[in-house]
Amino acid sequence: MPFSDDLRQANHDLWERMVTHPFVREMGDGSLPLEKFQRYFLQDYLFLGALAKVLGQAVSKAPTLEAAQPFSPFLHTILNAEKELFFRAFQELGVPPETYHSAEPLPTGQNMANFLVATAYDGSFQDIATGLLVTEWTYYDWATRLTKTGARPRRRMYQEWIDIHADQALGDFVAAMKAIVDGIPPVGQASARQVFRAALRYEYLFWEMAYKGEAWP
Repeated sequence: MPFSDDLRQANHDLWERMVTHPFVREMGDGSLPLEKFQRYFLQDYLFLGALAKVLGQAVSKAPTLEAAQPFSPFLHTILNAEKELFFRAFQELGVPPETYHSAEPLPTGQNMANFLVATAYDGSFQDIATGLLVTEWTYYDWATRLTKTGARPRRRMYQEWIDIHADQALGDFVAAMKAIVDGIPPVGQASARQVFRAALRYEYLFWEMAYKGEAWP
């Protein structure tokens, strides 16, 4: 079994809880309350800065130019296309510029960003790829599952969020991360297992934060 599949299988229960979270199911059938999606979307927007740093470190630590190639177009998407999508979506969601410009991360969002950035700076190239594999593979999984079941929420923003994560471009990036992770030698696999599980825990908690609400004390 490829190492990436072994990591997913070893965390099967948590993986399934993440990709079938009530947030996902209700987004797919259109019943997700708008305020929950607004909370999630604002926190995800704030997370983009951390993700850009992680991708930059991946390019910096890549052992070869060929190994760095998959990260460049994804970083371009984060810095441009997704940024435009977020601003347009905020307008549709009724979130004014002063709100998202002054927003602060909630505890889970802050901790997840800190974990991935710390992994990017302190960990290996393979550790970075492992963290990114979790963040993008989980999204590609739930989005393609919803697409295959014919999910068509009437709220356009929900449908667009499903479509963008079920797109083959994300699938290609996931495949590239899987290839890197599958090539991790035995000496680096213990670290990869820790990164994979921690990142998956944060992905699940990110849904929980959005769905149930969260505040600093």
